[in-house]
Amino acid sequence: MDQLEVTTKETKSPWGAPVLAPAPCSLADVMSEQLARELHEEGIPFPEIPDTDLDLTCTPEADTSSDLMLAQMLQMEFDREFDTQLRREERKFNGDSKVSISFENYRMVHPYEDSDSSEDEVDWQDTRHDPYRADKPTTTPKKGFVGKGKNITTKHDEEVCGRKNMARMDNFAPEVQVGDGIGMDLKLSNHVYNALKRHCYTEQRRSARLHEKKEHSTAEHAVDPKTRLLMYKMVNAGILENINGCFSTGKESVVFHANGGSFEEKIVPEECVLKVFKTTLNEFKNRDKYIKDDYRFKDRFSKLNPRKIIRLWAEKEMHNLTRMKKAGIPCPEVVILKKHILVMSFIGKDHVPAPKLKDATLSSEDMKKAYYQVLNMMQQLYQDCNLVHADLSEYNMLWHDGQVWFIDVSQSIEPTHPHGLEFLFRDCRNVATFFQKAGVAEALNVFELFNTVSGLQINSDNEADFLAQIEALEKRNEDHVQKSGKKIFTDTNDGSPPRLNTDDD
Repeated sequence: MDQLEVTTKETKSPWGAPVLAPAPCSLADVMSEQLARELHEEGIPFPEIPDTDLDLTCTPEADTSSDLMLAQMLQMEFDREFDTQLRREERKFNGDSKVSISFENYRMVHPYEDSDSSEDEVDWQDTRHDPYRADKPTTTPKKGFVGKGKNITTKHDEEVCGRKNMARMDNFAPEVQVGDGIGMDLKLSNHVYNALKRHCYTEQRRSARLHEKKEHSTAEHAVDPKTRLLMYKMVNAGILENINGCFSTGKESVVFHANGGSFEEKIVPEECVLKVFKTTLNEFKNRDKYIKDDYRFKDRFSKLNPRKIIRLWAEKEMHNLTRMKKAGIPCPEVVILKKHILVMSFIGKDHVPAPKLKDATLSSEDMKKAYYQVLNMMQQLYQDCNLVHADLSEYNMLWHDGQVWFIDVSQSIEPTHPHGLEFLFRDCRNVATFFQKAGVAEALNVFELFNTVSGLQINSDNEADFLAQIEALEKRNEDHVQKSGKKIFTDTNDGSPPRLNTDDD
């Protein structure tokens, strides 16, 4: 008490009795129940605390003698102060932007809907008046209208149709991102809804076509699952050691390099080529004209099944290469044919393919040598193999080991084809043009080259007249083939059964 009197004397003021400041105490003393009992027994009231304008959420009847209740009240007040500061930060962050970002998820206390907010802002999450909340669905009765007179509303009303169109968007495909606008009171006009519906339908069909094309076709530098499985089976069977990768693509096929193994006690070449024929006809749409009129495959041709056409195409190249190899024409050697995959020997060395005649750098002597080789090979192909290349050019001839090699003979046909001589004339024009531009003085012109290869004697220097004579020859040849084709059996005089006419093709 002496110390208290001294303090009072020191703080005496002429303006009146001073207000005594409460003595500081520790939190442990405040939370001590023993101290509370002693003060209660002595009857000494707690010193009055200045009003700090704290609004604790408790009722006068609440029991504040529990430490848990006091701690919850203090925590509640702390959370409210945190939320107040969070609102200030949110308002400062958004500014005047029309699109605002809410910090609602970071709030500590979420007030009730009927709670009074000290702020002037409106939180759409906490109020009952949500402007985006969908109204009750308006149902149109069976009679088709509601109301009378000027207040009549039909099923064609703009707002009614707009809400229905917005609800129908929920039936769109899952990949169509419609957002959360379905739950809002939004309207979608018939014009916009129909345009979206047509777009979604078109996209679904396009996606289905792309998926089908990816699964059932051979694209550039890639193969479909069925083709890939065939390639793996060749490796597992030991026909190939491994498949190294694609090194050439064209309008009809994709070419892979591989290391050979063994096949039925037959040594496979050390380096092989896998020619995978494309199962789509997008880049080579006129492919059928080379095969439907070929008498070797005429009965087996069916335009309804593209995969069968591709298999016939691969089989056709295998037969043509076999003929050329027997005649001694330099060409790839066939190893095996599996559906639309043709395995052949590799023209090149150490994974490097032989250059095309167009890209090969040849001296004048080598170019002259190459010309005579091509001339001789064209005569052999026509006379000995009974074939016309039908796509012969500097792009389908390789230069390897001082020799010209013929490749890509899948479209090759016989001279008896209805357009065989026309294709031969086109080959002769390509060859003559290339070697004349390359500076080979001995190169024959297209008319002389055609007569030299075919053995025909067509006298004309005019291309139109020359082609007219060729078409006349083809017409006579076609009539002769059709007449002889009708005679299937040959008569015998010895009384034995008729024998089938099995002329070798």
